[in-house]
Amino acid sequence: MKRNDAPRLADAADAPEVGRLLHDFNTEFGTPSPGAVVLSERLATLLASESMFAILAGSPAFAVALVSVRPNVWYAGRVGLLDELFVHPSRRSEGTGAAILEFLHGHALTVSIDAIEINVDEGDVDAQRFYERNGYSSIEPDTNERAFYYFQELRPPS
Repeated sequence: MKRNDAPRLADAADAPEVGRLLHDFNTEFGTPSPGAVVLSERLATLLASESMFAILAGSPAFAVALVSVRPNVWYAGRVGLLDELFVHPSRRSEGTGAAILEFLHGHALTVSIDAIEINVDEGDVDAQRFYERNGYSSIEPDTNERAFYYFQELRPPS
């Protein structure tokens, strides 16, 4: 990875770049997106709060990670949910994803995040292998059972 491609913490001013990459991510996988402009507007507020942060790589950015932060009764600190991790297809297999995870782990420790959770689609075996290579597991350590993610939309996206 080139030196100017090193991961960095995004701020509210980076919301348009983060929104563009998140929109590109959804477009690549055929997932609905409200569009880069709408995402950027939402991110401008969220990235200025303590409830969410983003990590970018490159200038212009070609990779993004988006993390929601919440308290959790099982940890003294907080839990980060890695909502998205996207590297542009032309820049994959260069170590950027692993560098972003390493940056995430370091930043998480400095802001009192005790655990990182990630939801991965069942059919996305490449992502599953990537996260397992980087120390993540879909097995609950206390019970040795597989972990599952359940979802129910209460209101259609606007």
